[in-house]
Amino acid sequence: KPSALYIGLFTGAPSDSSAGTEVTGGSYARAQLDPSDANWTAPSAGDGKTTNAVVVAYPAPTAYWGTLVAFAIFTTPTGGDWLIHGVINPAREVFSGDPAPKFPVGALQITFA
Repeated sequence: KPSALYIGLFTGAPSDSSAGTEVTGGSYARAQLDPSDANWTAPSAGDGKTTNAVVVAYPAPTAYWGTLVAFAIFTTPTGGDWLIHGVINPAREVFSGDPAPKFPVGALQITFA
């Protein structure tokens, strides 16, 4: 498994054939959540589902980030290729001066089928 994971936020959803539009500027940075058992739950009963076991927090926005509609998990803090992507439901609009966006424990649900 990779030694580091970084979760990016998107205003245009990536797909298997499209890179999407990742947030830029306004203090945005991908959040690091490494692939350790302390950070992710183990799949139960072979369902292939894992969730974040800790809060995933981003810097407080200093500019308008747009409406967040998707996330992707990367092995690098900038650039690179994503490993997996998913939707943010409901989408969330982020303005300058808003509190730091975060995924509460269990909010990132990923199923490996």
